[in-house]
Amino acid sequence: MDKNKLKTARRIRRKRGLRKKLLGTPDQPRLTVFRSNKQIYAQVVNDVLGKTLASANSLKQDDGSGIQAAAKVGKTVAESARKAGVQAVCFDRNGYKYHGRIKALADAAREAGLKF
Repeated sequence: MDKNKLKTARRIRRKRGLRKKLLGTPDQPRLTVFRSNKQIYAQVVNDVLGKTLASANSLKQDDGSGIQAAAKVGKTVAESARKAGVQAVCFDRNGYKYHGRIKALADAAREAGLKF
């Protein structure tokens, strides 16, 4: 198996294991993160209604694709979620390791007022 396919398969396996235990409720929606090689995306999702309450990404930011961009996305999604009335979320790292850009996004969201 190609190394990239193997890496993706491992991430999806971790993701499925996490999602068995992790489900957003109406009181506490899910903050989910997706990262590509260049960009990072975050959404606050109400799993009961199946609706996205807030979202942010690094596509239109000048910071590029690094940790600074991830921190800015975390701050932006937290501010949008607060405007939508969300105080607390459960963090869905989507199978990615809690390191680097994922950690920067989570820390920035916590500093901006989200609790998880």
